[in-house]
Amino acid sequence: MDKKSIKVRIFGSEYPLRGESEDFTRRVATYVDEMITSIHDKIPEQPTLTVAVLSALNITEDLFKERDRAGAVAALLEDELVKMSDHLDACMKTE
Repeated sequence: MDKKSIKVRIFGSEYPLRGESEDFTRRVATYVDEMITSIHDKIPEQPTLTVAVLSALNITEDLFKERDRAGAVAALLEDELVKMSDHLDACMKTE
């Protein structure tokens, strides 16, 4: 699939971005813009670079939390599949 170039606005500046999905790229850019704007609104006296770094840290924290949740769900599913497999094996042996 060809990557289409789109223009997005983040914290008042326009950036040309390429991505597999225009919708996904816009959603990502919107998330970044909202994070930067939210942090800037809380600490408007801070330099733009500080706001950008704090935003990157918050976004990374969100990512790590989501990875931890996904890992926990995957482990739970794996445990349940093992239990089901063991149960089926036991059922087949009794027949």
